Amino acid sequence: MSQPRLIQRIHPADTAIVALRTLPAGTTVSLESEIWTTTEAIPAKQKFAARPFATGERITMYGVTVGKAKSPIAAGALLSQANVAHDTDAFTGKQRAYTWTPPDVTKWQGRTFAGFKRPDGPCGTANYWIVIPLVFCENRNLAFMREALTRALGYHKTGPYEAYATALAEGCRQGITAVPDIAEIGKAQPLFPNVDGVKFLQHDLGCGGTRQDAQALCGLLAGYINHPNVAGATILSLGCQHAQVSLLEAELAARNPRFAKPLHIFEQQKSKSERDMMAAAIKATFDGVAKANEQTREPAPLSDLIVGVECGGSDGFSGLSANPVIGHVADLLAALGGAPVLSEFPELCGIEQSLSDRCDTPALADKFVHLMRAYEGAAQACGSGFDANPSPGNIRDGLITDAIKSAGAATKGGTSPIIDVLDYPEPITKHGGLSLYCTPGNDVESTTALAGGGTNLILFSTGLGTPTGNPVCPTVKVSTNTELATRLADIIDFDTGAVITGDASVQQLGEALLDYSIEVASGRAVPKAVALGQDDFIPWKRGVSL
Repeated sequence: MSQPRLIQRIHPADTAIVALRTLPAGTTVSLESEIWTTTEAIPAKQKFAARPFATGERITMYGVTVGKAKSPIAAGALLSQANVAHDTDAFTGKQRAYTWTPPDVTKWQGRTFAGFKRPDGPCGTANYWIVIPLVFCENRNLAFMREALTRALGYHKTGPYEAYATALAEGCRQGITAVPDIAEIGKAQPLFPNVDGVKFLQHDLGCGGTRQDAQALCGLLAGYINHPNVAGATILSLGCQHAQVSLLEAELAARNPRFAKPLHIFEQQKSKSERDMMAAAIKATFDGVAKANEQTREPAPLSDLIVGVECGGSDGFSGLSANPVIGHVADLLAALGGAPVLSEFPELCGIEQSLSDRCDTPALADKFVHLMRAYEGAAQACGSGFDANPSPGNIRDGLITDAIKSAGAATKGGTSPIIDVLDYPEPITKHGGLSLYCTPGNDVESTTALAGGGTNLILFSTGLGTPTGNPVCPTVKVSTNTELATRLADIIDFDTGAVITGDASVQQLGEALLDYSIEVASGRAVPKAVALGQDDFIPWKRGVSL
């Protein structure tokens, strides 16, 4: 029986070594010809110094600078925020040619997923109707419609917590003391089974901000209306807000001049009464859902998959297991003509040059550099910066600088050429390579933006656990470690912990994750976030959000 792996060096040039298991002080470990003895306990997921560092010397991981010594550090000592400060390499535009050898995708050639065909554009992986307020003033009416329609149509998710509480109450009335099993409580059957649900995109924007805020919001909402997973939409407008109906229509036309889905718009200030408007909106939505139910899944090419790659609740294993596994899926997808999309620009800090060099053209690299510098400049103008991105949970689990977090996060994008660079909320249109999408590091703002750009599936890595989902885009949770996948099995869909133990390779699990993704895209597998009704939706009000 082979000995368990204790440590890992990610890149040959790295001067920080990752502990795969907790190493007590005085533990002797080795890699190839190098031997270290830990000077203190190194918890699993944390890093230790591969050599002595003088104050100010740079520390590398993933082959790039991820920090600098704040004080002298001995070889074998724990690297922490007490002795390491955030630091990165300088970057500019495209500096060298990039060549890529695509992975072998023979296994998936000719394979399809069962999707919903739209009048134009890629197939959907789901079939939703959406109801959107153009301004926060309509949120009360949105809530009334949600209460009325989700129950009447059988889409009301009993959580399963409401059903559990109801079962407890009914048991009390009947004198039954046994506690029901929350996992066994049934759910309502929808009236229209070919429609996955009616989703209500509540938000707090639309007026009171800048004109640019309204423009960005309408662009985002137009992206959701035009989304391949959306059959049609109902719009609630007050009438006097910055986010005018005309602005939404212009953004929609810019994304799809041949837009042909049902779109029902109701403006309260032009209505006879609120009750009259609400009755008309509910009737139009009901009829729209009934019509959408006539559509069924059909074979669609894998090139129609637009997959956003995301991370949240990251840990010190994210860049070793889940993120590279997702990155391999991204490469397989790119080789199949699909569209992988990497976002979260604050979490690309420190690897800008390598991404610039992967860009197909100098113009794309220049756009990426401009967006990165403008974003960090805005953060610095508010007294912050990308270095403030790691959360307390990230730091506790080994991501002590934003550069360490970023270098690991970027592996979700794989290695294919970068064929597009998009600013929020531009539409994703290019297939056959990686697109970079400017979003915050905030999980929900980023997933909200990715879906608005057109992703019809999101692969989301997590090392600490997060329930994040999206109203219209199935979100697959990929754990970095088996302990998390076992403990929080109710929110985790796929485990990559075998990479850490050495029982499986990144390539093997990447292939398995692609197969699972095809099942999700076909509606044959349901991610936990979808089953739980985790419909997170937070539009980015363009500004400093790390």
